[in-house]
Amino acid sequence: MRKRDRDRAEALRLAGGPQPSLRDRAVALARKDGEVRTFDLTNAGIPRCYLSRMCKEGLLVKIGYGRYRAAVVDAAWP
Repeated sequence: MRKRDRDRAEALRLAGGPQPSLRDRAVALARKDGEVRTFDLTNAGIPRCYLSRMCKEGLLVKIGYGRYRAAVVDAAWP
């Protein structure tokens, strides 16, 4: 293993592990608040261009102009 890779692994370990992705943060915010606005997500550091992609992927549901909620995932569905 190269020194650069060891240094990265050590820095990640000291930081408490991997940080959640922007998508994970957006879905967590939507689940916590129930309904979020574009303004809330951009204040949390999530770019607006991610919102339409996350809607296409089924992570968020657009419920109105500038308003989103987390998609309901059925755990029993295969």
